[in-house]
Amino acid sequence: MSRSTGAFRETSAEPHTESVPFSHVSLELGHLYMEDFAEGADRLRRHFATARPWAEAVRASTAARLANGRARVSTCFLIDDYFSRLSTPDRLIPPLLSAAADAGLTIDYLARESGCAVAPGTDGTEVRLAESVLHRLVESPPPGTGGFRPPVSRTGWLSNGRRTPAQRTSAALDSTGASWQPPSENTARGHSVFMDVELWSDSGEERTWSCAFLASVWQLVRLGLLRDNGRAVLTPVLWDDREFPEDWDELPPVVRLNSRAQPFSAYSTCSVLPTRFLPVEHAVRIVLGQVHLEAAALDQAMSRAAREGFTVPADIADRTSYVFPPDP
Repeated sequence: MSRSTGAFRETSAEPHTESVPFSHVSLELGHLYMEDFAEGADRLRRHFATARPWAEAVRASTAARLANGRARVSTCFLIDDYFSRLSTPDRLIPPLLSAAADAGLTIDYLARESGCAVAPGTDGTEVRLAESVLHRLVESPPPGTGGFRPPVSRTGWLSNGRRTPAQRTSAALDSTGASWQPPSENTARGHSVFMDVELWSDSGEERTWSCAFLASVWQLVRLGLLRDNGRAVLTPVLWDDREFPEDWDELPPVVRLNSRAQPFSAYSTCSVLPTRFLPVEHAVRIVLGQVHLEAAALDQAMSRAAREGFTVPADIADRTSYVFPPDP
């Protein structure tokens, strides 16, 4: 006779998942590289002039989805201070905000891309956000296969299907008649669109996260789905009318510039980005489709959205949308 043994755990030992407020949509008004800022104020004004009609369309379409027509939309802008720092916050941010205002747009929240890699925690320690998301990736094996390839945690590459088998180099093996096999997408509809996404590069001393992977973290943060031991991450810090610092590290990862802004996190996101970001965001959707998140964080968003009559897809990638106008 076997005896059943079970693990006993006190309720108080269960980690509490911190709740966050939600807008209906987090609207990203842009994500520019330092090289774009180096082109001057005219480049920024052209960008926001292009983004404005799309921003208005997002607000109108979101309101149409609600019975009361009152949509909560917050705006944000991501600055690349991770791959290069050609300028400083005190010199870069004021012209950025001025260019947005000239186009009739308000940036509610300003974020630093480096915060998507490593961010300060509430207890003074560092939160390695990118690394934590990496550990949450659960690769989707192609149909009819097993775990035949090294895990993404070792290779740094994530795909949406089956890669082409390695080329045979042995004449004896070639004589078996084995033929070349193309790559294939897991969920192809008729024909495949296969992609292999590089998540990081490693120089031996320090890992450099890819733009696509940091953009994936950025989407998860905006969707309010990431936690650090149950605590919310990248909580915005109100900046008021203070002067911006000379060092990026002295600026919080996410600052709230508009005291009347709707919540930073949202049930869904929309990003107005230059066309050149399209392949990056395709890669983002592949990452989002293979990340395993805390059930409590997912339930918070789904249940609240349902109470408001706002439909939220179960698939995380489908909560994101994009507009890709031509580069101004």
